[in-house]
Amino acid sequence: MTLAWIGLGANLGDAATTVGAAMAALDGLPATQLRQASRLYATPAWGNEDQPPFVNAVAAVETLLPADALLQAMLALEQRFGRVRDPAVHWGPRALDLDLLLYGTQVIDLPGLQVPHPYLHERAFVLVPLAEIAPDLAIPGHGRVQDAVMRLDACGIAPIG
Repeated sequence: MTLAWIGLGANLGDAATTVGAAMAALDGLPATQLRQASRLYATPAWGNEDQPPFVNAVAAVETLLPADALLQAMLALEQRFGRVRDPAVHWGPRALDLDLLLYGTQVIDLPGLQVPHPYLHERAFVLVPLAEIAPDLAIPGHGRVQDAVMRLDACGIAPIG
């Protein structure tokens, strides 16, 4: 089994409910079990800031799926929750976004799949929830999660509830 880390986010509809339900649905993916989950966080939009704020979280799953198969299962889950990808809109609003952040200690660089996620070390909205549950986790090429989050501005990111 491989421990994989997944970022979850949404900013359309009832985003908190969607992210919570998607977290539970990760446990239902083939040959995959949810092992750990952060709290939900309210976060400002990143990249394209002209949109509603997001709800974000991070989950750890143990899986027998290879990284590319896990990614495909995650994309299917996004669609099940109403995600429509518009190639003309980069970093736009979404019903659900699932990102494969880390897959064990592997470094993967394939078309459509890069692990660690190429922006992981730059995104406080992912690092804050990740630091909650795995502060000493290593990001290949970037050091520990807790060190990476300290280099970023986490203003506006707050736990929900």
